[in-house]
Amino acid sequence: MTPFEPFSPHRPTLAEIIRDIGPVQLATGLVAFLFGATGALAIILAVGTGGGLSERELASFVFGVFAINGVLTLVIVWLYRQPLCLFWTIPGTVLMGPALTHMSFAEVVGAFWVTSLLVLALGWTGLARTAMRLIAMPIVMAMVAGVFLKFALDIVRSLHGDVAVAGTMVAAFFGLTAWTSAQRLMPPIIGALLMGATVAVATGRFAGAEFGGLQIVEPVFTMPVFSAPAMIELVIPLAITIIFVQHGQGLAVLTQAGHPPPLNAVTIMAGFGGLLSAAVGAVGTSLTGPTNGLVTATGPHAKHYATAIVTALIAILFGLLAPTFTRLMLAAPKELILTLGGLAMLRVLLGAFTAAFRGPFAFGALICFVVTVADRPVLNIGAAFWGLVAGLAVSWLLERADFKAAA
Repeated sequence: MTPFEPFSPHRPTLAEIIRDIGPVQLATGLVAFLFGATGALAIILAVGTGGGLSERELASFVFGVFAINGVLTLVIVWLYRQPLCLFWTIPGTVLMGPALTHMSFAEVVGAFWVTSLLVLALGWTGLARTAMRLIAMPIVMAMVAGVFLKFALDIVRSLHGDVAVAGTMVAAFFGLTAWTSAQRLMPPIIGALLMGATVAVATGRFAGAEFGGLQIVEPVFTMPVFSAPAMIELVIPLAITIIFVQHGQGLAVLTQAGHPPPLNAVTIMAGFGGLLSAAVGAVGTSLTGPTNGLVTATGPHAKHYATAIVTALIAILFGLLAPTFTRLMLAAPKELILTLGGLAMLRVLLGAFTAAFRGPFAFGALICFVVTVADRPVLNIGAAFWGLVAGLAVSWLLERADFKAAA
């Protein structure tokens, strides 16, 4: 008996994919990639340079999390005809930082290997799905709302930091949203992207002269070292962030968008992708929340898979040209990316709030939301996980009737 959920009987042909990739899918896929890559890339560079990684090791890390996961995304999107963007665990990348202060990179990579094997086993045995069923969805959606809230707040911060770029984008977005008849020709998020890019270029916000020529990445194989301290410090927290935090966000976002993911298949692919990524010194693979939220934020429901394909193809190109595109992304005005992602996230955030607080588990959802927004890690585990723990504990104490009704 296969551990995979049944594949889609209507897997898209190349002709169908080309037909379904229109302007909306191209723009939305680009937005999802840009938004997911910019902040995360900054984290990778900050953690890696702080931990003493060389320029080649950093480029190899970027190649792993973008190109390898982009290929995996293409495969699973085609198999299930769903928007299932698999990238990397940002909390896991953050966990790597403190570890590199007192252990070697080879030991950290050894923990990546073991974590990925554990994730693969949880997916293959179906235990990941069993564990996810124990979590009340309103509480998970409250966690999603807490994580996504800062993206909406970034709109306000960007307006304060660069009113020319961000203000133009906000005006274009809400103007097109109100002008419903124009949306058939210019979706609001595309209008915001075009206006923001135009203003940024016109005012010299892009440092284009610094990019130089294209450079293909040369992946670096890091021989893992399997040490007990690294296993104790990293493996369980990394697995928790992948299965419960990252997959929890992705599951909630995609389910809310009408694309309930095949969790066993996603977890198996995440474990396999993590092994491939670890081979080039990169952190494990996971189902993303924000990127999938952006992919499903606009366009027809039936074409969301095509948007995910666009995001994956851009990620593969970015990974192959890691040195060049790293410089490009870091030179782009951060207000453009933050505003664009925040505007695209507004309806997703609204849906998360509605799903979290309109029915059962409302008090637990509130506690989960508050703890997540506080953003204070404990035991090197991010606040999103502790938000889930606190929300479930409060609901179990005060809302047991909701658990009985859901059983």
